[in-house]
Amino acid sequence: QVQLVESGGGLVQSGGSLRLSCEASGQALDYHSVGWFRQIPGKEYEGVSSIASGGSRQFYADSAKGRFTISRSVPNNTVYLQLNSLKPEDAGVYYCAARSGLPSLDPNWYEYWGLGTQVTVSP
Repeated sequence: QVQLVESGGGLVQSGGSLRLSCEASGQALDYHSVGWFRQIPGKEYEGVSSIASGGSRQFYADSAKGRFTISRSVPNNTVYLQLNSLKPEDAGVYYCAARSGLPSLDPNWYEYWGLGTQVTVSP
């Protein structure tokens, strides 16, 4: 079992930055692929970014390319998502999720989920 806890969300002005953290316990997160997903009320999970176990490959949704960066810290057992040049349409609850297979932006492939952190972007 992997327990995931997200943090780092908050209220930021358009154009601002946030760094989200996904801290794991129970198992070494480096052995898992990790994805970040956004959800807004009434909508399904939207894949934002994912990173392979070991951190060798990263994937981004088109909306995130050039603005967001996913990374790992093995000593901290944490995956980060750096959000830059934020736009109001980036707002939502951001969840991290982990799986033992290949990285994916499809939330259906993920086994372990955190409870999310809220990101709000003011115009």
